[in-house]
Amino acid sequence: NCFALSEAADGAARGARSVFGVILGTGCGGAFVHRGQLIDGPLGIGGEWGHNPLPWMTPDEFPGPPCWCGRLGCLETFVSGTGLAADHARATGRSLTGEQIVARSRLGEPLSEADGADDPGIGQARDTLRRHAGRLARGLAHVVNMFDPEVIVLGGGLSGMTHLYGLLRVEVPRHILSDRPSVDIRPPRWGDASGVRGAA
Repeated sequence: NCFALSEAADGAARGARSVFGVILGTGCGGAFVHRGQLIDGPLGIGGEWGHNPLPWMTPDEFPGPPCWCGRLGCLETFVSGTGLAADHARATGRSLTGEQIVARSRLGEPLSEADGADDPGIGQARDTLRRHAGRLARGLAHVVNMFDPEVIVLGGGLSGMTHLYGLLRVEVPRHILSDRPSVDIRPPRWGDASGVRGAA
């Protein structure tokens, strides 16, 4: 909530009427801000999308990994940093952190034999990041289809994965029910300080 307020007030979404702020770190949280006001609700869970199921699961994804909340297939188990690492371990048998997966992938860099193009670990890491981005896109599209926020701001540790912004701008619209689907997804202006600023 504090992160979303900070980025809506004078951060990456300054001037936007409606904002969905997303935290992608150890877990997965979210909050809505409309015209400068937090939309929270009587239960205090407005925007908490992480414990809804991953939308449009494929047969190989269903029913999904167990979540600490007691359910299976929560979005958090797929798109959080721990979910990213767990997916890579399930697919490859190798335990790496999200940072290590990104570093291993060399995403966006041309590959040649000289820099290890024949190394299957690079391809596996890239596959993991593509799966992650596709799942995150489905989760965000689900929010867009319900609330149609003007701007989405990503926060938390995974918001620094720069490849996400390009992939999400392509993938999210594929799941939006509109004749002119588009989405404005931005990195945070205030980074790790945004939550504290929002609280203030």
